[in-house]
Amino acid sequence: MKTKMLAPSLLAADFAKLHEEIGTVEKAGVKMLHIDVMDGTFVPNISIGPPVIAALRPLSSLVFDVHLMVNEPDRYLSAIAESGADILTVHAEACPHLYRTISKIRQMKKKVCVALNPATPLNALDYILDDLDMVLLMTVEPGFGGQKYIPEMTSKIRKLASMIVQSGSKALIEVDGGISHHNAKEAMDAGADVLVAGSAVFGKDMEKNIIEFNKIMSNG
Repeated sequence: MKTKMLAPSLLAADFAKLHEEIGTVEKAGVKMLHIDVMDGTFVPNISIGPPVIAALRPLSSLVFDVHLMVNEPDRYLSAIAESGADILTVHAEACPHLYRTISKIRQMKKKVCVALNPATPLNALDYILDDLDMVLLMTVEPGFGGQKYIPEMTSKIRKLASMIVQSGSKALIEVDGGISHHNAKEAMDAGADVLVAGSAVFGKDMEKNIIEFNKIMSNG
């Protein structure tokens, strides 16, 4: 059985004290940090970029799962890789030559993840699933935190889990958007391996929030 994992989303952290908040979640036992890079074009928001990731890298031993919500992500792959990312996530919708993009990430010796927006069908993964370490299913429209989980995405998670089993792929399933203590088990039961959670982790009682997620995941 695959180990379930929580990946707090840095987008929901207090940007005035990123080092402190990352340290808190790491001390609480988290192993992975989800970092959103937005360009204001692919999604209607702008977040952090390579300089901030590079500044945080020496301060944490967490796996940096960097989610590129940008157009033409190939332009940024080298900078993101060099900044300290461990996993590079690109959107299928933003990559006209997806296999080429995957190959570039592999050449950089980084793990590869492909993200799909809620309305993007799973057949976008045809012919590439065996080349991936992880698939990220957006369970809200990307770009902003604090949105509600789209219920129809549970069946999409379940279908992807079936595809992975049938193909023999070892890819993990990551879900991002509206994940909370109330729907984490639903997503895991459908087949999710990595839960990205922002506002349900950061803010008040971060350690308590993480403990609650760990209880849910260990009982899943």
